[in-house]
Amino acid sequence: MDLNNPTLDDLKQLYASCKDKNDHHILWICSSGKVHIDRLPANVDPEAFEKEKPNMKVRFKTYHRGKGYVGKTAAADETFMSRMYRTLLEQWSKAQSSPRVQYIEKYF
Repeated sequence: MDLNNPTLDDLKQLYASCKDKNDHHILWICSSGKVHIDRLPANVDPEAFEKEKPNMKVRFKTYHRGKGYVGKTAAADETFMSRMYRTLLEQWSKAQSSPRVQYIEKYF
């Protein structure tokens, strides 16, 4: 998903591509506006993950494995997807002028 030309369907596809039961995941936005959801390896904490991504502008609270925040079920939840879509747009707007990575703990 590209926040310079975003669609709700792109966000749903991104979430649907993840496997909730296998790993923890991190939602983040890079400096170009691309939204990522990456697996968080078991031996890496979120802060170390952030340091490995020098182009990170926004990092959201970790989605813990098995909680239903990613995957096909999450992507099918219209309310959750609409809220995340709005939150991503708002945070991207704020982050563009910030020199630091913005950490978002609450989604709504």
